[in-house]
Amino acid sequence: MDWIHATLLGVRFVLELCAVCALGYWGLQTGQNGLMKILLGLGAPLLAAIVWGTFVAPKATVLLPGALRLGLECLVFAAAVAALLAVGKPALAGAFAAVALSNRVLMYLWKQ
Repeated sequence: MDWIHATLLGVRFVLELCAVCALGYWGLQTGQNGLMKILLGLGAPLLAAIVWGTFVAPKATVLLPGALRLGLECLVFAAAVAALLAVGKPALAGAFAAVALSNRVLMYLWKQ
């Protein structure tokens, strides 16, 4: 059973990294000029990482009730999906959403 938990946590970590990358890619593609590309390309993933580390991560500094924590988790992943859709990557957005949702359901079923 330990390998299942480790696998789910490993997939979860990769999803977190993918979300940050998707937001960074969106920022670089969306900015109108060089400065805005850099600000959005660094700012959007940084904001997501701060929210995740502060409220959602297993060792978060601020402990939230389960529903609020789940809501923030969904918000970060939904922002990544929206970012991928905004830059014209619907297949990638769908795949990310499907894996993220599957991972969350499996983590719930295995009480992680």
